[in-house]
Amino acid sequence: MEFIEIIKPGLMSTIQDLGRANYQKYGISASGAMDKLSLRIGNILVGNHDDEAAIEITLMGPHLKFLESGIIAITGADIEAKLNGEPVPLWTSIKVEKGDELTFGFATGYGCRAYIAIAGGVDVPVVLGSKSTSLRAGFGGINGKALQSKDIISIGDTVDVSVGRIVPVEYRPNFSKHRPIRFILGPQADEFETTELEKFCTSSYKVLNESDRMGFRLEGVSISHKVGPDIISDYITMGSIQIPGNGQPIVLMADCQMTGGYTKIGVVTDVDLPYLAQKKPGDTICFEKINIEEAQQLYKERERLLSLMKVNNRPSK
Repeated sequence: MEFIEIIKPGLMSTIQDLGRANYQKYGISASGAMDKLSLRIGNILVGNHDDEAAIEITLMGPHLKFLESGIIAITGADIEAKLNGEPVPLWTSIKVEKGDELTFGFATGYGCRAYIAIAGGVDVPVVLGSKSTSLRAGFGGINGKALQSKDIISIGDTVDVSVGRIVPVEYRPNFSKHRPIRFILGPQADEFETTELEKFCTSSYKVLNESDRMGFRLEGVSISHKVGPDIISDYITMGSIQIPGNGQPIVLMADCQMTGGYTKIGVVTDVDLPYLAQKKPGDTICFEKINIEEAQQLYKERERLLSLMKVNNRPSK
C-alpha cells in the first residue's frame, strides 16, 4: 500500500533496518540503522518485529505527506516533529490520517538521528537479506539512494495496534552529552603502552565535520604506538576504534568497510553504539574502559528491557 509521499527529503533520510548480518565475509558492509536501539523501540511501539525497516533522518528532517491512514512512532533525537503544524510526542505511537503532513525542523539539544517507524513496515525489496540503504554501494532502500522529493514509500500488511503506546521516560535511552562511551580493549591494545591507554581513557575528543555513516573522525589528545600504526589488514566492525599514524582516533560506524590496516585500541560496546551514533560534529566524546563480562551483562539487561516492551509495551522493574 502506498503510504507516504516525500515532499522534501531533509538533509539525509534513508531506509534502514538492522542491517546485513551475514555478508561481511564477502566484503559487503552491514549498513543498517546507526542507532539500532531507537529503531527497535519504534518498531515495538507500532507492533512490528523489531528488525523491520524504518526511515532514519539526520540533523534536518523531511516533509512527508500521508496517502492513507496508519500508525507511526518517532524515536531517537528531537528533530522538532510536527503533524499538521502541531508538535508530535516522541516515543509514542500516534495515528495519522490520509492527507496529514509531517514536518521536521533541526536537531535540538543532544542527538542528531530520529526514526520514523510505521505499522506494517517499509515495503522495499530485500537485497542480500536486508532492506537497508547502502549509499556507497548503491543498493537497498529506494534505488540505493537517500530519499528524494516525489519518492513514494509503501508499507506492508499491518496488524492491530493501539494508539498511545508509550515508552516511559525512565526507560528511554539517555542521550546525554555527558555520558561516557564504554569500550572493551583490543584486538591490538598491546600495541600501546599502559600510559597511552590511560591517556585515551582520561581525554575527551571532538567529533569532526568529516564524520559520516562510515566512521567518526575524532580530534583530541594524540595516542602514540609502541612501534607504528600499521598492521596486516584484518576484520573490523561497527564500533572498532582505530588509531592511525597521526594518533587521532577513528571510530567505525554502520557503513564501515570490512577490513582495515590500522591498529585498534578497542571496540565500543554494543549497548553504547546507539549513544555514539547520536553524536554530531562538534560534540565531544569521553571513553570508559570496561571488561567483556561487564559488557555482556549490560547487553543482557538491555535485551531484558526490550523483551518487556514487546510483551506489555510498558516495562516494569
